Amino acid sequence: MVWIYKPNKEKLTVGENTRISYVVIEINGQGAAMAGTNLLTLLDDITTLLDDIATMSKVATKKTAGVLGDDLALNAQQVTGVTADRELPVVWAVAKGSFINKAILVPAALLISVWLPWLITPLLMIGGLFLCFEGAEKIIEKLFDHTKAEDESVIEHQDLQEYEKQKVKGAIRTDFILSAEIIVITLGTVAGATLVNQALVLTVIAIIMTIGVYGLVAGIVKLDDAGLYLLQKAQQTGGKFKQLLGTFLVAAAPQLMRFLAFAGTVAMFLVGGGILVHGIPVLHHAQQGASEFALTYLGKTGEVVTPILFDGLLGVAAGSVVVLVVELWHKVRQ
Repeated sequence: MVWIYKPNKEKLTVGENTRISYVVIEINGQGAAMAGTNLLTLLDDITTLLDDIATMSKVATKKTAGVLGDDLALNAQQVTGVTADRELPVVWAVAKGSFINKAILVPAALLISVWLPWLITPLLMIGGLFLCFEGAEKIIEKLFDHTKAEDESVIEHQDLQEYEKQKVKGAIRTDFILSAEIIVITLGTVAGATLVNQALVLTVIAIIMTIGVYGLVAGIVKLDDAGLYLLQKAQQTGGKFKQLLGTFLVAAAPQLMRFLAFAGTVAMFLVGGGILVHGIPVLHHAQQGASEFALTYLGKTGEVVTPILFDGLLGVAAGSVVVLVVELWHKVRQ
């Protein structure tokens, strides 16, 4: 760098001006180069971060895919019994509740993982027991509660808005537990990452899962309407394929909803039992022992099927015990 200081001269010579201009240009050029380098470094860091998030999100999505299927079945079941014109509003109401659930769960999971990591497993156990309880309660009501069959007029004349609110409330409550499991599984997948990466991956998974589940639920509950639309078009244009497809959709929609109602109840036991198995070491070892026994005598098929049966039967047993305890508690209070 060149410094020129002439206090007794009003003007600098041409050569001195040239030297000063060169120094100023050189300094400005170095500043621009440094700024450009910093910008490229920042972009490279952002690209690396996004790549890490995409990779971790892909792994987390694979691990939570099973819960996604259970979530789909349970939430499709929740809209059964709602009038056709209210199906999509109900799905939308539950979807908004699901977003709120995840907006609560993602920060809570991050805080718990930092300050109270030991609390994650007990909370999951409570959620698993609750799912088992809901499944057992549904079965007991179908087997022993005949009040609905005896008095359908009460259902016909009850407040439909209140009925819809109860449906939405029950669906959001169930979604909260399944969302909690999705968040915890995802958190376990990215446990070694930085807190920022964990937060970003959890947010991405929460958004993808919510849009995916409730988009599919909305499509499922509107299958019959799509079938009727195709039949109307077939009558106008005479299209044979549209008529066949429309007839199939109209006939298949109620059967699919019944299947999803059944699958939703089964999913409660499988998910709830699975949470208990993975959270209680004794049960986990028992499941592994049963799987090894099945592998020895039944081969690969037995090894695959046994954990599912173990989780389901455990879920039924745990749910039945909780229902019994709750009923006894109600009677004691009365």
